[in-house]
Amino acid sequence: MAPSTGSPALIRATFDPNLSAVLHDVTPLVYTDDGLGAHDVPDHVRAASAVRRSAERLVIVQDDVNVLVLRHGAETGAILLPAGEGGRRSFEPALGNKHAKLDLEACAALPDGRLVAFGSGSTRARERLVVLGERDSVRVVDGSQLYARLRADTTFAGSELNVEGALVVGDVLRLFQRGNGAVVHDVSPVNATADLPLREFVRWLDSGPPLPPLAGVTQFDLGHVGGVPFTFTDAALLPDGRVAFLACAEASPDTYRDGEVLGCRVGINDDASVRLGTIVHPDGRPTRLKLEGIESRSDTPGSFDVVADMDRPDEPALWGRLDVRLAPFSGEL
Repeated sequence: MAPSTGSPALIRATFDPNLSAVLHDVTPLVYTDDGLGAHDVPDHVRAASAVRRSAERLVIVQDDVNVLVLRHGAETGAILLPAGEGGRRSFEPALGNKHAKLDLEACAALPDGRLVAFGSGSTRARERLVVLGERDSVRVVDGSQLYARLRADTTFAGSELNVEGALVVGDVLRLFQRGNGAVVHDVSPVNATADLPLREFVRWLDSGPPLPPLAGVTQFDLGHVGGVPFTFTDAALLPDGRVAFLACAEASPDTYRDGEVLGCRVGINDDASVRLGTIVHPDGRPTRLKLEGIESRSDTPGSFDVVADMDRPDEPALWGRLDVRLAPFSGEL
């Protein structure tokens, strides 16, 4: 693996003790639909790796199950995605099929109302995109050529590609690379973002080549705890155009295997700088939940829907409300 030429921008995050982030109303996600078991789907949301708002509902993406989750009020429903290897929709080491999962880890809302979920790209089998369209139509897109381009630029991908966030920011699609990989051939993992021109990405998504160009690579140093770095897990857009993101410190040996979560932070990025704050429960305890999805709530500035993946097949994923404020009050998010 040869590193790409050129020097990307580097932003070193600053921990801000005045940035308050409190996690409220943490709730297990259990389907209110009946009969999903016949489709190899457990009665609870088993994984939660990204979340986006679509009209009046939340769409939650899963990495271990071929199902998109619909949350509307107290109702939690499902959109079945095509079955995978062996006709299965659930994937885990105990079933011997973890290698075959879509590993959907990011989701972007396009201006035309469609949602696009992205495979992580952490293996060659995880290079597919899922498009959720009108009347909940589903289309799976082979993204191997796009992921090959992402992987080839090691200023963005580092040693191991692992796309964990996708966000439309103005006229670009911004991808978030999670730097939790291993060192490979003297290339280190990196946290980074890169931009694809939105119009050219949509044209590729709908019609195929040419591929959209990759530009504006920025790398991030998000700090660490206990020697474990904080790495991107998702991002959301604020009303003023700034970006809020989640970063977890997970002691995983590479992008394929899970590890112990030592902490979780929220960050605010205004393109020139990044401020970080520790996420705590209402009693002040720092959370060690693996928060993997974040979406702004339009009704309350500074409030977000978040989801957590428990990384255990028998334990439901979690939804919660994250309130982010400057404390003492010195401005608004």
